[in-house]
Formats: sequence, C-alpha cells, structure tokens
Amino acid sequence: METILLSAETADIEKAAAMIKNGELVGMPTETVYGLAANATDPKAVAGIFAAKGRPADNPLIVHIAELRKLSELAEDIPVLAYRLAEKFWPGPLTMILKKKPCIPDITSGGLDTVGIRMPAHPAALELIRKSGLSLAAPSGNVSGYPSPTKAEHMMRDMNGKISAVIDGGDCTVGVESTVISFENENTVRILRPGGVTREQLLEEAENVIIDPAILHELTEGQTVRSPGMKYQHYSPIAHVIMIEGSYEAFCRYVNENAGENIYALVFDGDEGGLAVPSVKYGCNGSEQAQNLFSCLRDMDEKAAKTVYVRAPEPEGVGLAVYNRLIRAAGFEVIQV
Repeated sequence: METILLSAETADIEKAAAMIKNGELVGMPTETVYGLAANATDPKAVAGIFAAKGRPADNPLIVHIAELRKLSELAEDIPVLAYRLAEKFWPGPLTMILKKKPCIPDITSGGLDTVGIRMPAHPAALELIRKSGLSLAAPSGNVSGYPSPTKAEHMMRDMNGKISAVIDGGDCTVGVESTVISFENENTVRILRPGGVTREQLLEEAENVIIDPAILHELTEGQTVRSPGMKYQHYSPIAHVIMIEGSYEAFCRYVNENAGENIYALVFDGDEGGLAVPSVKYGCNGSEQAQNLFSCLRDMDEKAAKTVYVRAPEPEGVGLAVYNRLIRAAGFEVIQV
C-alpha cells in the first residue's frame, strides 16, 4: 500500500474523508498527538487500526466527534457534569468515559460496556470528522508501545505502507494524549490518564477529582484496562529509558558515574551544564515538556542512544501527564538520587 501525505487544505481533507467512508485508515492531526483514524462503528475498519499498530485487543480506543449533539448518539446515561465539562473543555484534550450505546462495537471499546469520547481542537481533525459524517476511532498513530507521533513525519515513519494517507497538520501543540476521566457520581470524576486538562482545571467544575493509582503505578495482574495507556509499557523508544528523581546536582553525579558510549541525558532547559554525556533539553515547564517529550524520545533513537537518563519532572499540573508518560517509557524503572 502507498501511504499518501496530504495537506490540511479542504480538497485534501475531502480526499481523506472519502477514504474513511470507504473503510480505510487515515493519519489525523489533533492538538494532542496524531491519531490513526477509522470509522468507529465499522468493526472491520477498527480491526485495521489494531493490525496497523500491533495494538493489544483489550486496549480500548477513543472515539472522536465534532459536534456536542453526537455525544448522546454514542453514549447513554450521560451525567449532567459531563455536559458541563464538555461545554468548558471541548473542543480540547479531554476524553470522557461513558456508558456506550449498541452502535459502538466491542472491538472499539476493548470489550467494555463503556466508551471514551472526545472532541479534538485541531481544525483539520474537526473538518475531517464533519466531512466524513462519521465518528472516528483514533488512537495515537504510532506502532504500539513506541512514542506517540507529534509530527506528520513521525506518523509516516511508523505507518508508511500500512494506511491510506496522513494529513500534515503541523506540529501538535499539546504533545501528549488527552486527559481521560470517568464519573464516580454526579459530583466526582476520576482521572484515569492525565493530559492537557489538569486536575486543577477539573476542580473548577467538579467538587471532587480523584487521581487513579494506575497513573503512577503498574496495574495488578488481571486488573481491567479502563483507559488507553494504563496497562502496557508505552511511549518507549528503542533506547533504554531510566528516570532519575532528585536534585540536579545528584542527577549529574549519578549520570556522570554511569557515563559511557551512547549514553544520553534528557534534561530541563537550563540544566545542560555539569554532565559528562550529551544532553537534550525537553522544556522548562510542564507544558513545554509535554509538547517536546515524544519528539525528544524519538530523537534518541535517531542518535542511536543506548541508554537515556531522564530528569523527572514534578508530577503537578501538566507535569503529571509528562511524569506518567515517562514512568511508562521507563517501564517503571525510577532511581532516587
């Protein structure tokens, strides 16, 4: 299969929409990461997503819509709080887990009776959804387990020859996948995966916001996967990633003691000095680190890095999303210094 690189102009989006309606797969830019989009209600098309990514079948997909009225077509028993959150954060990086309607096939929901739904903020994604006339299942457009794509070139690297087209919508502005929440009751939400919408922002609308333990810890054997990004090692380059927690002085000391060939450090902006190994900056705050993280991890493989020591961010605000992605990229290998 030849994978075509399309622009975000209307004529090209119309071509992509025709492919989607024909049951084909298209790389779709969003504000979070690039998604691998297909008709969410077509089991055969959705099966193509799992095949192209090499994704485990019990890992549910997120369904993308372009109009709020579509929410009630896909889900039922929708809490009033869900509509308040949608009004505030959509379009944007928030996914809500809701009880699904029969139109959502089990393959899309990972066999669960719930489905994750969001409205992306990228204009090309919204136009593609509208012109296709469909709701689109769209997990991150990477090979399963590899860092998510935040540029069209990343997606072409992973999916060239496997899907029909990739729409080049520029670099993703958020850089990590959406925040995923479920509803505990009419006043309480649980964050299953942190992202661009923070706990602090959610607390402006919800009385209680619970951080699920799986955000910072491995799931126990047999525990149900309720959200993408919970169970499996994710976001990992070929290089061995090790996260280091502690002061910068202690970080430098540890890295320098373990310096060697093809060893790299991933550090905050302004922390480049004092290291005996090459370093790459990934931002000075949570938002910048989120935007740059996956691209930096991919660059490590381009540099043929063997081991990457990463200075751990503070798990607060958007930094919680960065920490969550890094701890999974490292396979939960964290060293305190």
